[in-house]
Amino acid sequence: MKKEGTDITLICHGRAVLTALKAAELLAAEHDINAEVIDIRSIRPLDEETILASVRKTHRAVYVEENKPFCGIGAQVASMIQEKLFDELDAPVLRVNSLDAPAIYSPKLEVLQLPRPTDVVAKVLSIC
Repeated sequence: MKKEGTDITLICHGRAVLTALKAAELLAAEHDINAEVIDIRSIRPLDEETILASVRKTHRAVYVEENKPFCGIGAQVASMIQEKLFDELDAPVLRVNSLDAPAIYSPKLEVLQLPRPTDVVAKVLSIC
């Protein structure tokens, strides 16, 4: 766990951890929402217990990743949460991904493809 919180769980891995932590700062400062940030660190094995314990506490989850949305790790984690904690959820599990488009190799344009902290904030506000 990178940051404890009470209102929503942000689950992430890799560079998206930095995006989620910045989003958590914005949520606290601008919207009084206390986000918990979980860095899964390993995909296989996946630390399901840490993820499930956090979502049981907050009752909401958003998965943040730089992968495209189709068949990503976030899809697997969202499915696991829905299957195991459906009755505990106060909102659907949402995901923030990169744009579903060919990879952009221009640094100036890459910013438009990868998820930004403000994208995470907008998604969180839609379910809080």
